[in-house]
Amino acid sequence: MPATTARAALAAIAASVLTACGGTPSPAPSPASSPASGSEAASGTTATEVNPAGDIPDNQAYVPFTPPGGGFTVKIPEGWASSTAGATTTFTDKLNQVQVTSSRGAAAPTPESVTASDVPTLQTRTPNFAMGQVSTVPRAAGQATLLTYQGDSAPNPVTGKVVRDAFERYSFFHGGIRVDLTLSGPTNADNVDPWRTVTDSLSWS
Repeated sequence: MPATTARAALAAIAASVLTACGGTPSPAPSPASSPASGSEAASGTTATEVNPAGDIPDNQAYVPFTPPGGGFTVKIPEGWASSTAGATTTFTDKLNQVQVTSSRGAAAPTPESVTASDVPTLQTRTPNFAMGQVSTVPRAAGQATLLTYQGDSAPNPVTGKVVRDAFERYSFFHGGIRVDLTLSGPTNADNVDPWRTVTDSLSWS
């Protein structure tokens, strides 16, 4: 066999072997096409922060509220819906709630009186009531008796779902006026700062 013919035959055999073995390996994927470097990363943009359910935004504004009978003022998150029933005004937004209740001529609340009188009433009004603690805490308007507890929210009218809520109930007293601030939201929400803003804003007039 001539040399040129032999070389051609060997080349053909080599080509068939490469094809049978899968051919030339494909190049590695380019880093630019990997999921880690999508369009947002390439443009330098950042994802919008989303607050967990029940968390009140850090930029929440507050407005003063004074009941018709006067006697005190307290700051409430701006834009929340309000309703009044007797001496109680309730402010709500999504899963959070602030209740403001006042009474005149009442005695100053203490941990003992709240445990003996208020807790039994709350047990009948709060589904799946679970007792927390009763203590005294300092606030700008003076010492308050703080009662913590948990309970179920009313069922959502659309989904029927129930949320487990954490309650903080602050009872203030001054000049014959008692004010109860009841703050509630989902148990997994972080509203320490907003609740401190509300309870520290109470001022007597």
